[in-house]
Amino acid sequence: MAVYDRIGVTYTTTRNPDPRIDAAIGRALGAARSVVNVGAGAGSYEPAATVLAVEPSAVMIAQRRAGLAPAVQATAEAIPLADGAVDAALAVLTIHHWPSLERGFAEMRRVARRIVILTWDPSMARSFWLSAEYLPDHAVEWDVARCPTLATVTGLIGPGAEVTPVPVPHDCSDGFFGAFWRRPEAYLDPVVRAGISNLAHFGDELDPAFDRLAADLESGEWRRRHAGLLELEELDIGYRIVAGPA
Repeated sequence: MAVYDRIGVTYTTTRNPDPRIDAAIGRALGAARSVVNVGAGAGSYEPAATVLAVEPSAVMIAQRRAGLAPAVQATAEAIPLADGAVDAALAVLTIHHWPSLERGFAEMRRVARRIVILTWDPSMARSFWLSAEYLPDHAVEWDVARCPTLATVTGLIGPGAEVTPVPVPHDCSDGFFGAFWRRPEAYLDPVVRAGISNLAHFGDELDPAFDRLAADLESGEWRRRHAGLLELEELDIGYRIVAGPA
């Protein structure tokens, strides 16, 4: 069963594309006139030039809105397109779920002339207060282990791969893991956590961590420790676009 068949039921409730992140992805795609969206989910950040969405989860496909590109239930490791069929292959916050990263990237290189990836740099895990101060070590280590390093991603894209930081806006509309860095109360909402794969993976096991966060918010301790964050409009917590010629 695809992971999002289990955790993706309420995905579109909290995971709405943020226009600033969408613009960054658009810049990385450049003049691409045909795109395959790999690990497309419910269609967040899917550009108008998309000719095919590839998604293994039927639950996620069912949540795609009318007017998006046709979707096929398939995996990154077997993209149903001919060699060189599209200008670009796009993968947004998905590569950490792929059973075979090498095969997935090989398929993108086969079908596209450019690859654009939105991913997260696991070396920055402890720079985020939620991981550093609340989540248990084994949960952080599990997340780090499943996320490929930037060196791995650039190596799989090949020569010419470029890495661009994607700061997270304080009012980000896409509720991924780091989205609520200035809105800590959101992490207390089980619906929010259900749309974040690493938190959903551990489920109720993380309740003590969020109980501590709730106590620190009630006492004002979180705000005393992180007053500086409340002055920022955006924050770099490791999200990156990696793009280059296939």
